[in-house]
Amino acid sequence: MRFTLKQIAYFVATAETGSITHASERVNISQPSISSAITALEDVFGIQLFIRHHAQGLSLTAEGQRFLREAKALLLQAEEVENAASVISTRVAGPLEIGCLSTLFPLSIPELLSVFKKRHEAAKVNAIAGNQTELFESLRAGRIALLLTYDMNMPPDFDFMPLAPLPPYAFVGAGHPFARRRSVALQELAAENFLLLDLPMSRDYFLSLFREAGVNPNITGRYQHIDVIRSLVARGEGYSLANAQPKNLSTLDGRKLSYLTLEDSLSPLNHGIATLKGLRRTPTADAFIALCRELLYNKPLPGTR
Repeated sequence: MRFTLKQIAYFVATAETGSITHASERVNISQPSISSAITALEDVFGIQLFIRHHAQGLSLTAEGQRFLREAKALLLQAEEVENAASVISTRVAGPLEIGCLSTLFPLSIPELLSVFKKRHEAAKVNAIAGNQTELFESLRAGRIALLLTYDMNMPPDFDFMPLAPLPPYAFVGAGHPFARRRSVALQELAAENFLLLDLPMSRDYFLSLFREAGVNPNITGRYQHIDVIRSLVARGEGYSLANAQPKNLSTLDGRKLSYLTLEDSLSPLNHGIATLKGLRRTPTADAFIALCRELLYNKPLPGTR
């Protein structure tokens, strides 16, 4: 930009008072500074704003009168922007864009949004679901302010606030021979069909569990949607792994599942909040993070057992 708001403000003060001397008194700045600002604007735009009268001050040219109308509108807009920024920086209000890993989304986001809306009616949270790679890109690009996710391959330019560990489970259909058991070892499932949640980073984590247990999985299907896997497992197509045991053990098509604790000593995933390092958070973002800690810190996810 080739001009500043200060120069515009000095011009408006001069136009309204008809005198550089009076304008200087109004804005509490030296007369040479006022003169320099007006000259700079005339040079930038290639127009004459004032007619100089030696003993009678200044009067606006026709171009100056039109410029004055636009200059006042610009200063008013700038004031509105400043007021809006003040509201954003001091109140829990306005929009907040957040992201959440697709597997966590239906379990945690509904309750968080519901409670936050009741407490902060002036704020509006929009939550998007995605995989880890997509959401990392959105956080870096500023499309979201924070991200609810797992601590998988956390980039060095992110801060991660852990909320709670989520141990892995196996799940099978209600008609499976293991369905009435409470726990199972991965070795017992080794020969059965394994349906893999094939999302970036998620697949690496689940496959790492087999390596920890010294088991080679019999992968017969790869899917990017957990509800597809749940429905197939409920139909007896195999088994799968997850880090959350939903309260609702029915699939979308009404069939039943059974979740079993894994007897192996396997690494849990920690879920928490990722933010971009060095990014100044708004009060709305801070309030949402505080709610996450209140509802989720060392507690089960709202939609899980």
